[in-house]
Amino acid sequence: MQKETEIQKRIWLIGGTGESAKLAIALLQVGLPLVISVTTESARSLYPNSPLLQVWVGRFNLYQIEQFLTQQNIIAVLDASHPYAVEISQNAIAVCLQKNVHYLRFERPRSEVGRWGDGEMGGELIYLDSFERLVCGDYLVGERVLFTVGYKVLPLFRDWHGRSTLFARVLPATTSIAAALSAGFTQDKLFAMRPPIPINLERELWQHWQISMVVTKASGAPGGEDIKRQLAAELGVNLVIIEPPIIPYPRVTNDLGEAIAFCQQHFGTQNV
Repeated sequence: MQKETEIQKRIWLIGGTGESAKLAIALLQVGLPLVISVTTESARSLYPNSPLLQVWVGRFNLYQIEQFLTQQNIIAVLDASHPYAVEISQNAIAVCLQKNVHYLRFERPRSEVGRWGDGEMGGELIYLDSFERLVCGDYLVGERVLFTVGYKVLPLFRDWHGRSTLFARVLPATTSIAAALSAGFTQDKLFAMRPPIPINLERELWQHWQISMVVTKASGAPGGEDIKRQLAAELGVNLVIIEPPIIPYPRVTNDLGEAIAFCQQHFGTQNV
């Protein structure tokens, strides 16, 4: 029987995405205690209320992860963070290897590309491995470009305002809007709305601004990539997809059942 002073062993679910919310619900259904980390207070609403679930809000450095694993008595880590949240994944992997804690990366399923360009119009599909490559190339010259990539990278394109017409869709938050304005995007070229964006509204926005190119991240269907592919092919818009950084994850899956089995396996080996 567990002592009252002993901290209950838990799974650490690195969250903040729609996939992590689905994982949390599935893990709670099989009775596994979780601590979920997110970076914003608003992300708390993704998760259900449960005595088996704790939500921790904040960012981690390497030392804080070490402390967190000990303080929360973590016996396995399920990483469902955003594909571009490189730092938290790299640090979690490093600490798990050091402390011999089991780690599994849960990846978003990638969008299929087979039907691209089957229509009469169909824009060009461009894959790039970084935003820096886009900045340094000539892809944007003379284009009416819509950025749907978040606000943090917008300053990279400050010098492009004179060579192309740039628009951005950002989150309806003071930080996001202020950063876009500071990066040279005027108010008439900004649209603030939290995803998911309905396809009809997405289409109207592109047509209203006469967009010829859209820049997005490789985010899979949950991030709206499928909708952008469909509209780009329909409207003859060029679509630039920035691939996520390559991280050598120790183990990866996009299968919900495998993720649940991973947590059950390692939780079941503990004396709880």
